Amino acid sequence: MELSDDVLCLFSGVLDQRNGSYVIEVPERELTLGTLESDTAYGVAVISQETISVRKTDTTKSTQQHEDPEPPVAEGEHRTVDISDIGDQGDGIARVERGYVVIVPDTELNERVEIEITDVTQTVAFGEVIEREEYYQ
Repeated sequence: MELSDDVLCLFSGVLDQRNGSYVIEVPERELTLGTLESDTAYGVAVISQETISVRKTDTTKSTQQHEDPEPPVAEGEHRTVDISDIGDQGDGIARVERGYVVIVPDTELNERVEIEITDVTQTVAFGEVIEREEYYQ
């Protein structure tokens, strides 16, 4: 199954019945990592667990791709990003494919910068500013 780069997060959940409605809980980590925001509307796709289970048993590589997709950036890569948020420590936060977070120190909200990726983990990357773009370019 191919996933669009527009997918912000991917997790498994159980459909529960509560007070005449059905609910799927979003893991807290999706909000903590900044992938999603509360009180915001999102489109949701529901995939049968059977489909996921069949795909997981196809190959070991397939299982790894579904559970832990590779980060969409690599160390040394240059990217132009928009700083969409400022973190608790004052560093800029940019989001790239699948909502993956890149932390960029010494940036301001809504700034567009060219960065070099300096460190990559499964959930977040860090970058350094190479060049700042003019505001209305």
